[in-house]
Amino acid sequence: MSEPARSLPLFKRLSYAVGHFLNDLCASMWFTYLLIFYHSVLGFETTYAGVLLLVGQIADALSTPLVGYESDRTTGCGNYGKRKSWHLVGTLCVVLSFAFIFNQCLGCGPHTPQWASLVYFIPFIIIFQFGWAATQISHLSLIPELVTCEHAKVELTAYRYAFTVVANITVYAVAYLLLHMQGKDNSDPLTDSVGPNDMSIFRNLALIVLGIGIAFSVIFHLGTSEGTPEGELEETEGERTPLIRRRKTNFPLLLQWKCWLRQPSFYQVAALYMCTRLIVNLSQTYISMYLTSSLGLSKKFIATIPLLMYLSGFLSSFIMKPLNKLIGKSLTYFLGLLLIAVFAGWVMLDPCMNERVYGAAVLLGAGSATILVISLSMTAELIGDQTQSGAFVYGAMSFTDKFANGVAVMLIQALNPCPTALNCITPLWFYHNVMVAVTGGVAVAAVLVLCSLLIWPIQLRLLMEVERTGLDDRRAEVKQQLLLLLVVGQTSSAGQDAGDVAVVCGEEALVN
Repeated sequence: MSEPARSLPLFKRLSYAVGHFLNDLCASMWFTYLLIFYHSVLGFETTYAGVLLLVGQIADALSTPLVGYESDRTTGCGNYGKRKSWHLVGTLCVVLSFAFIFNQCLGCGPHTPQWASLVYFIPFIIIFQFGWAATQISHLSLIPELVTCEHAKVELTAYRYAFTVVANITVYAVAYLLLHMQGKDNSDPLTDSVGPNDMSIFRNLALIVLGIGIAFSVIFHLGTSEGTPEGELEETEGERTPLIRRRKTNFPLLLQWKCWLRQPSFYQVAALYMCTRLIVNLSQTYISMYLTSSLGLSKKFIATIPLLMYLSGFLSSFIMKPLNKLIGKSLTYFLGLLLIAVFAGWVMLDPCMNERVYGAAVLLGAGSATILVISLSMTAELIGDQTQSGAFVYGAMSFTDKFANGVAVMLIQALNPCPTALNCITPLWFYHNVMVAVTGGVAVAAVLVLCSLLIWPIQLRLLMEVERTGLDDRRAEVKQQLLLLLVVGQTSSAGQDAGDVAVVCGEEALVN
């Protein structure tokens, strides 16, 4: 008999959802404006700009599994909670480093070699990415700890993504206002391209982003309680009580991090999440270059088009929960891919769409929002009641995402036939083809992974050994029954006595 699904009050759902707001604000600037800032404003070569993004992605990729592992095994700062403690550490790192990334190198002049500026920016990028990873993993790991019902997980993920959209809308709206004010003050028409004169725009945008993000982080830490929600249990059973129990079993089972590497579903979900992030992040990274270089649009479009994309994503997040209940996660994800495929086809067949890019942006925004929310909810479904190693799973997923994105950006930058923004005009076809490839091409790979999940659904298969402390006469019975375990949660009545120790994939997991 399953226990009642835990739910959260609206205020707690909202306070949780804003916990990633600072990360989302910074990520929006990072992916949308990093390349155009370093290439067009600072005048970096395309390969140097790509190296900076690659360094950041690799730092994030290495940080996420390490943070996930440490977040699972540490207890946090006192009674504050291990997830919120790591979230606080990550927030501090982001706040202290991000403003330096979108600013002129301190002490650098017109004759400073680019390699020296590169060395200057790398430490700030590494600190920022470590903090971003710590905040992301700790925040995601709270989802399966706060709610138990699968639809509630999708709903909480949708709330989280809705604020991600709000964060991106905020960044692009502020960017447009700053560009508009610059045009009025300097009598400089918005049709001019992005250049060194826009340095103050990006610097001020970064400072505004940090101020807003800090305020929302405070709301998260004050409004979100890590641990057992009120009313879930009538009495506390101890610190080692599993945070989520799908079934009332007498022998709770804990899956250790090494055993995840033996699960086929782990690699299926990781591949799907990687494809999802490639579509979302690469399209966001190159949309500004596509608008200004391939379509020849004015620089106001680097704010209005991403803004429209995330407005459409925000609206689509409201229908995510009922649609998921009606047709399921897989078909909902497929519908998102279908919208992205239509966008890719439109871009491919209409190389000079000009103002029609607004319609294409709506399709890309809605499709990206859909596949991102569903891929995160699939990750939460994979973790299930194994919350003690949930951060490792999210960290591993993010590792594949960051590493793949960094390599992809570096390859694209290396293929650019125009290495510098000075005295060189990138061919119109280059970023046009990039947008088609990173959306339509990756969508095909995502469909193949999705088909594998339809054939082999998400489930955990285990071969477990059990040792007992005390009651030696029951030891053989316990081992015999649990060696037959194929799916987590299908436990027998074997461990009904206290003091059982489950050894999962060779590691002990003490449970009550």
